[in-house]
Amino acid sequence: MLFDHHGNRKYLTARERLAFLRAADTASDRMVRSFCWVLACTGGRISEIRSLTPHSIELDEDIIVIECLKRRQRGIFRPVPVPHDVIRVLEEVHGIASLKANPALEGKRLWPWCRTTAWMRVKEVCAQAQLPAFISKPKAFRHCFGTIGVSVKGIPLPTMQRWMGHARIESTIEYTQAVGPEERALAERMWRQN
Repeated sequence: MLFDHHGNRKYLTARERLAFLRAADTASDRMVRSFCWVLACTGGRISEIRSLTPHSIELDEDIIVIECLKRRQRGIFRPVPVPHDVIRVLEEVHGIASLKANPALEGKRLWPWCRTTAWMRVKEVCAQAQLPAFISKPKAFRHCFGTIGVSVKGIPLPTMQRWMGHARIESTIEYTQAVGPEERALAERMWRQN
C-alpha cells in the first residue's frame, strides 16, 4: 500500500511535506494556500477536503470535522485536531468566524472547485516545491499523515484509525511500513540509550 508497482513510496517525508507547505504559502491564489494546508495536515481525502464548510471548522478547539465520504453512507464524521497554524490560515483566507456567524454562509463549501481543479492545484504546488512526480498526488498527503503519525510520532493505532476514518484497523496498520527517514526515526528510538 505504501509503495507503487515500481517500488516508489506513495507518501511524502516530513521534509517534503514542509517544502510543499512553503510552496503553498507563495501561491498567488490564497484559496490554493488554504486547501493545501488542510490537505497536508488532516489526512483527509481530496473529496472530503473539498466538501468542508465553515461549519466544519471548530476555531476555539483547533479541530476540523471531516465527513467520511468513502463509505457508502453519509453522516459519519471524524474530528481531527490540527495545528493552530492551519486554523490561522483558514481564518486569514476565508474569514471563518464571519462565515460561521452568517447562517446563509456557514454551510457553503470553502473551495468551489471540482475534483479535477483541486487535483491540478495540488500538483502545481508540488511542482513549485520540486517534489518527485511519483508523490505529486493528493493521496500522498493522506499517506504522509498516516506515516508520520504512526511511524514517527507514535500515535496509537486506534487514534490514527479514528482520525483517518478507517473502518478497519488493518488499513491503519499499513502505515507502520514506513521507510527512509521515518524508518530511521524508528531505528533511532530502538537504539537510543536509556
